[in-house]
Amino acid sequence: MNTRFRTPGCTGVSRRTFLADTGMGFTGLALSAMLAKEAPAAGLADVARQTSPARAKSVIWIFLCGGVSHVESFDIKPALNTYAGKSIEDTPYKEVLNPERVNSKIVGGNPSHGGRKILMPLQTGYKKYGQSGLEVGDWFTHVGACADDLAVVRSLWTIHNDHGAQLTWQTGRHPREPGHPTIGSWVSYGLGAINENLPEYVVLGEPTGDCCGGTWTFGGGYLGPEYSGVRMGTDPKNPIPFIAPERNSVAKDEQEGAFSLLGKLNRLSGIEYPDDPQLRARIKSYELAFMMQSAVPDTLRLSDESETTRKMYGMDQSHTRSFGELCLAARRLSERGVRFIQVFHGGGGGGAWDAHSSIQKNHTELAAQVDKPIAGLLRDLKQRGMLDDTLVVFGTEFGRSPGAQGDGRDHHPQGFSAWLAGAGIKGGITHGSTDELGFHAVESPHYVTDIHATTLHLMGLSSRAMEVPGRRRLDMDHGAPIKEILA
Repeated sequence: MNTRFRTPGCTGVSRRTFLADTGMGFTGLALSAMLAKEAPAAGLADVARQTSPARAKSVIWIFLCGGVSHVESFDIKPALNTYAGKSIEDTPYKEVLNPERVNSKIVGGNPSHGGRKILMPLQTGYKKYGQSGLEVGDWFTHVGACADDLAVVRSLWTIHNDHGAQLTWQTGRHPREPGHPTIGSWVSYGLGAINENLPEYVVLGEPTGDCCGGTWTFGGGYLGPEYSGVRMGTDPKNPIPFIAPERNSVAKDEQEGAFSLLGKLNRLSGIEYPDDPQLRARIKSYELAFMMQSAVPDTLRLSDESETTRKMYGMDQSHTRSFGELCLAARRLSERGVRFIQVFHGGGGGGAWDAHSSIQKNHTELAAQVDKPIAGLLRDLKQRGMLDDTLVVFGTEFGRSPGAQGDGRDHHPQGFSAWLAGAGIKGGITHGSTDELGFHAVESPHYVTDIHATTLHLMGLSSRAMEVPGRRRLDMDHGAPIKEILA
């Protein structure tokens, strides 16, 4: 009997080696690969699932790159109009500059950062929406009309005051600590696939650019590359580079035979190197690529949708078409069982929303691109009954300062907003608050991993049960579900 591949400390051989070396041959390899794939996933699910059932089957995670102004979107601050042109020290709210009001965990945070500057008035109007009376800035009138489906968290803070916070929003870690799994990777790791013809974790749009070309903001980190997000475009003719077979190169039956043999050879290599994450990822990518050649173009054939649906997403207008396509693609991917769909807007560099100057022009133009598509997504999910088990999360890396930076606003990690809607979320509520000027998170403050924990909880997962041996995670990495916004 071949004993070359014994597990250290084990006197026998592995099940995979046994199946390969006995008369089961390649049949044994295939069975072994299936067992190897299914057993850890089943075991992990048993451990990671909480006693309460999952409310969400999939997550659509919308991220606006660069830092959206919270004080003019979902945390309106009328005091900025009242005291515009004055320094904070000359207002009744000068206590916001007290160092004790600053969260000491904010790396690089400065009590006077933006504080000595002149207060800038709101750069857009605002009004109340729905039965909830949620105040929303006029940059987001379409989303505002969906107010009664939203739970707005107004008391977020993060640990970094530059665009490395893009990575922090996705992983919970400081940008000096790369290589950690993103929230989408944890969902993929904990639950696996529903539809084996599509990835568990898909990335749409241009990722953020300040962190290694964006790859860390959708990477699997130490979980392994097989749990990284798969980038897709919305062109069904070329949704993923290199996935389509070369024209007239091989017949379909020949390709199936080649992939079958390739899969067997890869599995054979997998017997000898069962713990090689790169090999596991490569095997998975080859097999998934073949299955996706028909599934992905079908999924992304947006022309199959009715004209009414396409208009709902703004695809009939030039300024909303691009992001509308991403949002509609996200719905179709969710509909077909993709667990986690990450949708970027304004990626590259520090992010398009980074309005250090001309914030009125910047946010007016960018919000016009995303407002109708996001509202269309919410309405479409709701009318299809999908909002009952699809969680939508809207976020950005930080807010923007109450003080002026010329005619713009600076970075602001001390307090900002995000919202959630859908599966297991109370609609029409706000939770937490910043002070009167929008400077600090003062009531029920939440580090960004509380959004992660809430997402995992609604997926039926426990981050602590998913801890990887030898990988120490801090309490703040885990976060805690925001119970006040759960239905």
